[in-house]
Amino acid sequence: MATRSKELATIDTESSLQKVAAQGVSKLVTLASPWVVGLLLFGVGAAFHFILNTDDPAVASWTAFLMSVGVIVLTGVTYGQSHARGPWGKAHTTATTLLTGLWVTAATINGPTTVVTGRIALIGGFTLCATWNIRTVIRMKGWDAPGTISDPLAFLFGQGAERAGLTVEARTTAATEHKIEGAVQLEPGRQTAEDLQKKVPYIESGIGLPPGSVITSIDPDDASKATVVISDPRVMKHPIPWPGPSRPGGSIADPIRHGLWQDLDEVAYVIVGHHLQIMGQTGSGKSIGGAWNLLGEIVTRYDAAVLAIDITKGEQTLGPLAEALHRFETTKAGAKALLADVQARVKERTDQLAAKQLQKWKPGCGLTYWVVWIEEFPDVFDALTDKEQEAFLSMLKAIRSAGGTVVMSLQRSDYTQMPTLARGQLAKACFGVESGHDAGFGLSEAQQDAGARPELWSNKQPGMAYLDAPSIPDERIAMPMRTFAWGLDSRGQFDDERANAAMREHAAAWPAAAKPVDEGTAAISRLPSGGRALAAPPEALEHAIDATDDEDEEVRNVAAEYLTEDDPDPEVQAGPDDPIVDDPSDPEWEFAPPEVTMTPQQRGEALMAHLQGLWDDGARDFATRDLRPLWESTGMKRAWAQKQLKKLIEADVLGYDDDAQRYLMPERPEVG
Repeated sequence: MATRSKELATIDTESSLQKVAAQGVSKLVTLASPWVVGLLLFGVGAAFHFILNTDDPAVASWTAFLMSVGVIVLTGVTYGQSHARGPWGKAHTTATTLLTGLWVTAATINGPTTVVTGRIALIGGFTLCATWNIRTVIRMKGWDAPGTISDPLAFLFGQGAERAGLTVEARTTAATEHKIEGAVQLEPGRQTAEDLQKKVPYIESGIGLPPGSVITSIDPDDASKATVVISDPRVMKHPIPWPGPSRPGGSIADPIRHGLWQDLDEVAYVIVGHHLQIMGQTGSGKSIGGAWNLLGEIVTRYDAAVLAIDITKGEQTLGPLAEALHRFETTKAGAKALLADVQARVKERTDQLAAKQLQKWKPGCGLTYWVVWIEEFPDVFDALTDKEQEAFLSMLKAIRSAGGTVVMSLQRSDYTQMPTLARGQLAKACFGVESGHDAGFGLSEAQQDAGARPELWSNKQPGMAYLDAPSIPDERIAMPMRTFAWGLDSRGQFDDERANAAMREHAAAWPAAAKPVDEGTAAISRLPSGGRALAAPPEALEHAIDATDDEDEEVRNVAAEYLTEDDPDPEVQAGPDDPIVDDPSDPEWEFAPPEVTMTPQQRGEALMAHLQGLWDDGARDFATRDLRPLWESTGMKRAWAQKQLKKLIEADVLGYDDDAQRYLMPERPEVG
């Protein structure tokens, strides 16, 4: 991933950040310019004195007269051309032209090094050049701050803002290979951060950067302050290959990485606790870039179940994901039934959470988090009766606290396609759109104020999007992101067949039927196994499975608690370091663990698969001896497994009967 990011960063040899630095250095040249011009004028005066023979009084008189006329003309032109400057600027430029012209005239007649003209050149020239330097320094807002001379943002951003009609002081707060972050102070009482946001296109023009290079956000504590990020939008023009799931086996409450921001930082989006609208015109990438990338992450989370609907495209978009979905409906009747089932169980879930003193869902609460994914939402909503539409809107308001997110994907979210009540409750993900008017339906008001412009992409850059959701920092809601591409050919171009094959393989690796869920989820999921499943496992392999086989003190304590009298037969005693012996009198049972190297995730998967097999075989409880196949085939250590079983107990996945000294399977749901 890091290598790919570096490749993207070097797409254009002259990136926007290089341009920022180059133009910043050019400011130093501006400071030296008056002194260089002064030396040239001294040379002009000397040359005129020797070329124009002024020893003859008559020649000297005519020369002085003609040169004076020239000075007057130049002064008048300067005055006229400086009309756009303020009073000080106009006076300064006009006076400079007049004084330098008079000195050249005097030097031509008397010579540049005589007592009068020489001292005027030395003292007057120094003073005049210094005034130009002072003027330049003052226009460089914040020059007196330490380090400003080496701060490209302070040099450049102030210049671009001034050309756009703003007075600002900018300073760099952070800089990386791909971006510059800065703080901007506007003139208090006269300008606000919102004014800066509206002027961003003009600032980009004044600096000479590509559209979309400057992203601004308002300081929540001071309306006269803003933060600014400068990056290169051109690095996002090429597809970025999907790098695989970011947190396989983690919780749905952990961030989702479904793309990269324009500054090449990874997106970290938490989908829990709100609903999401995905909008974009046909071909903008909202299905592959939006649905596939988000769902590709969600199905790898241990405590999430996806209930999907697509009655418009049927199997085309979500079909490759079907094996990883807990329920997938492609007919109107099926869509109605799914939404009715979800609606019917919302109160049941909120009651379960209330019984645990919870106001909202959280990891480890015992309920599987629901992601209700609706492709081409307007077609689904239109298929509902008025009563069913009311029920859907009621469910939308309640399911969030019951542990669920509804994702609605569509092409244009105007009032004819999306109920106003629903749209007001949705986070916004907006892919390319046809016009700025359409963009207003897919962006939040904050994104629009910050200058987000998805109409720049249309459907010419599929996969580009903006995202405004509770977990997204304010400074990124108007920063473009690019979602990952599934299946690229040898030229780095998107390939449908490769993409479908990659998604089917991914879904097969994370089948819904193998994922433990709660009773309510199992009842409506219509899994091939008939709804039989373990309750939600502990906080995933990432949380429940340790990254080492070392039998540390914690493991020994766990083993001592559960292993010394693990089996009903009190004659069978074992310590955490003892070999696994089911029947000490049977010499064939003793064995040396095989030399098998497994990752923590592989060990966890093997343990959970074995427990699932016991569950599927109808076991209601089990003892340590029932894990014997793991010792024989995987080399898994008994003490390590005991530590994980303890975590399953703490997460209310398994129970433990102290009297029988056996682990208890969860209650089985009644499946109609």
